[in-house]
Amino acid sequence: MVTPPEPPDATVPPVVDPDVVADLLDGQSPDRRSMFHARLRRWQGDLHAGLAEVYESDVAAELATRVVRSAAVAFVERDDDLHRLDLDRILAPDWLQHPRMVGYAAYTERFAGTLEAVVDRIPYLQELGVTYLHLMPLMQPRAGDDDGGYAVADHRTVRPDLGTVDDLRDLATQLRGAGISLVLDLVVNHVADDHPWARAARDGDAEKRAWFHVFEDRTVPDAFEATLPEVFPDFAPGNFTFVEDLDAWVWTTFNDFQWDLDWSNPDVFAAFVDIVLYLANLGVEVVRLDAIAFLWKRLGTTCQGQPEVHALVRALRAVARIACPAVAFKAEAIVAPGDLVAYLGHGRFTGRVSDLAYHNSLMVQAWSMLATGEVWLAARALSELPDVPTSSTWITYLRCHDDIGWAIDDGDAAAVGVTGHGHRSFLADWFSGDFPGSPARGLVFQHNPATGDRRTSGTAASLVGLEAAEEAGDPAAVDLAVAALRMAHALVYGWGGVPVLWSGDELGQPNDADWAQDPRHADDNRWAHRPVLDHDRAARRHDPSTVPGRVFADLATLARVRAGLERLHAGTQARIGPLDDPGVLVTVRDHPIGRLVGLYNVTAEHRPWHGHRVDELGMDGAVDALTGYHPERGVDGHVWLEPYGVRWLVHPD
Repeated sequence: MVTPPEPPDATVPPVVDPDVVADLLDGQSPDRRSMFHARLRRWQGDLHAGLAEVYESDVAAELATRVVRSAAVAFVERDDDLHRLDLDRILAPDWLQHPRMVGYAAYTERFAGTLEAVVDRIPYLQELGVTYLHLMPLMQPRAGDDDGGYAVADHRTVRPDLGTVDDLRDLATQLRGAGISLVLDLVVNHVADDHPWARAARDGDAEKRAWFHVFEDRTVPDAFEATLPEVFPDFAPGNFTFVEDLDAWVWTTFNDFQWDLDWSNPDVFAAFVDIVLYLANLGVEVVRLDAIAFLWKRLGTTCQGQPEVHALVRALRAVARIACPAVAFKAEAIVAPGDLVAYLGHGRFTGRVSDLAYHNSLMVQAWSMLATGEVWLAARALSELPDVPTSSTWITYLRCHDDIGWAIDDGDAAAVGVTGHGHRSFLADWFSGDFPGSPARGLVFQHNPATGDRRTSGTAASLVGLEAAEEAGDPAAVDLAVAALRMAHALVYGWGGVPVLWSGDELGQPNDADWAQDPRHADDNRWAHRPVLDHDRAARRHDPSTVPGRVFADLATLARVRAGLERLHAGTQARIGPLDDPGVLVTVRDHPIGRLVGLYNVTAEHRPWHGHRVDELGMDGAVDALTGYHPERGVDGHVWLEPYGVRWLVHPD
């Protein structure tokens, strides 16, 4: 178990003089002033330590004072109910780790139409046990191609077609009243080329020009390109764009219309502090730090996950803890398996950076098991990940808004007798339906001929073969696909952390066949798995004779059972149990109140969990929490699992 960080030494002199906020706190009650100063004492050390790792000492000191004043302003402006939420979160710092946490992610317009209409869908979310709602980018993007909303042109204005800032504030309030935390994106690596900061740079503002990475010629860009990967090699090759208005090259990691920000400039850090505090005071409870891995640039590297990234997040988190401790940070870092845990903190950053990070490796390995019907690679990869800090946790998921990049570690692959490149190629073939016998209906995304890398788009139903089975009118194939979806989601729900559903997957919704009809999306097939929620399927969600009814009921049951299983508290780490059958993954969670053993048959056949393991792990007489039944042991003493069967074994309390 990871040891939490030590509290600050009370004998260390203050980094920020409390008097610098005296004028801002004037008029607050004595209790409110005391609360702010207590938080300042607790977190100013983290704030300064993070800044001092990135900036010169005098710059760091001035910047610390500057952002503490911003924190004081936000604290004073914060609504009373949000102050109460702050207190609740301080008293229950493990709120994100509780097994009642279940997430749902969607584009507002595709889920409900407008922010106001999302309020009407709250009962739908409650049926699924949702307590965490991630709405994809909804602040004003650039005109035209906007990378799914991630090319932000205004951080403080809601897209007019979705509503207003007041609508957003009201939605946050309504969700909070229903026990659902609102999650929004904050793109921290870049802004749109028509953002006010970029427009000012175009107009000759030297101060704003210095907020971006601007180069007079190709000398430095070419040096960086030697080690930089390409994020979108198909439609945005290279990492730099010549901008005529600047007569210079601008760093554009993602698209030519998304300008990377230079976080070595302290003004950029201060600006994002203000944006975080603004979102917090609207009622946003989790801020998803998009493209966080790319913040710091260092020649000779991939410019991803540099130490300064974690130092900057440490400082940003400290400011939030001072002003609005109800707010949590989620790191959007889809990186190699061995690099994942850094975004939750280790070493000097343990417990001091993001509260949440995506368990990309679990997602990739779930699909790998479904394709191969074998668990060895998944068991190896998941066992190799170090434990996360006890104060942080994973976002677990089967699908999200993005493509699937087949992040198979070469070392893990070699350890089980395959090659990383070969297995990645197999998975890309399988899930595009190009491998013989595959029922998947995925789409190839961003094929890179130079590396052979291919990623995959598609809804969970289309990737698992449910779309093909329904079209073929094959009841047996439909049954297997529905069972496979249940099993895979049970793994996601049973691992620990916050499981998040992608909109439409709860209904077994297939790919959007018309994804390319919108000219803004015509060259981005990720929109195939971002369909408008099918209201006809949703209307059948309570009919157990239909596919939507079966899938919806499975997920609602997983959420309900999970919420009552303290053993799934994320403070307890999951580990891979002993394996005997190549088609059965075994997970073990040793919570203080008792053990939970998860069994997952990743094949379309009946498979055994060997009897001696039942006794070895102390599970004789255990109950399957999902059904309430004692699993029967066959004449051979084994526990047999039906095709794609799942058991969450516990001893009754």
